[in-house]
Amino acid sequence: MKQYQVVGIGNAIVDVISQSDDSFLDLMGIQKGIMQLVEKERGEMLYAGMTNRTQAPGGSVANTVAGLGALGLSTAFIGRVHDDALGQFYAKEMQADGTDFVNPPVAGGDLPTSRSMIFVSPDGERSMNTYLGISSEVGPEDVSDDVAGQAQLLFLEGYLYDKPKGKEAFERAAKLCRDGGGKAGIALSDPFCVERHRDDFRRLVKELDFVIGNEHEWASLYQTDLTAALEQAARDCGMVVCTRSGKDVVLLSGDEEVRVAVNEIVPVDATGAGDQFACGFLYGVATGQSLETAGRMGCVAAAEVISHYGARPEVDVKELFRKEALLG
Repeated sequence: MKQYQVVGIGNAIVDVISQSDDSFLDLMGIQKGIMQLVEKERGEMLYAGMTNRTQAPGGSVANTVAGLGALGLSTAFIGRVHDDALGQFYAKEMQADGTDFVNPPVAGGDLPTSRSMIFVSPDGERSMNTYLGISSEVGPEDVSDDVAGQAQLLFLEGYLYDKPKGKEAFERAAKLCRDGGGKAGIALSDPFCVERHRDDFRRLVKELDFVIGNEHEWASLYQTDLTAALEQAARDCGMVVCTRSGKDVVLLSGDEEVRVAVNEIVPVDATGAGDQFACGFLYGVATGQSLETAGRMGCVAAAEVISHYGARPEVDVKELFRKEALLG
């Protein structure tokens, strides 16, 4: 038996969420609907401009793994926080949600815990402004043999490739997991991340066991239309997942192709939709479900999280699976 059914590695970021209208975004020079990295000074300025702030532990892969922990799987997250108030909050909340936060908060140094200022528009779009802080320092020394090497599934965040140390941590974790008989996969993270690391990501698609991305990320990866991109991906990768913003999800594994219909709902807050789709999908994979059932589980989990503010589920998602006859 593996120590963990799913281990994630990625940026440990406290999400600070505020509602705002388009005129506020324009005034602050915020690009709507995308994630932008910001420096410390701009981060402080945006933070000060937020009204009715709420905070929650976040980070893309961390959200996925926390969802899996809440579903009852044994999970761990490899990330880095500072030993400050936000870092202590982050570590405590992850543990309370059922996921081992395996690296203790780091004392000393100048870099504070990472935070993402998320402005949610009335149409549910989220505009993220992320100050990476100490999570940008995640390195191979943070990846222990008995965590990554004892994972049934390892889920890696594409954003890690933005820093040389993060890239080394990523490669070390993937090798440990696969050498130990586990399966490793990546979230492509966003189209700009794909553009920055296209050559590396094309190599990773061939080396890893599963890759999850949306239609824009896949098209960017292969610099072609979506149909041609997915045909190439199917040749390159063991398991391919493509979400398409309210349209059918496409899942490919070997000769098998599955399309899972999505019930379109108007999002209250789209934060975490991709993260929780990955959660439902990986829950299906980890528990031995069919490709179609795993895809449907992903859609159910995503639909739940966009029905309210915040990037993590607010109800028992396993109960939602039962209602959809996806679990006995």
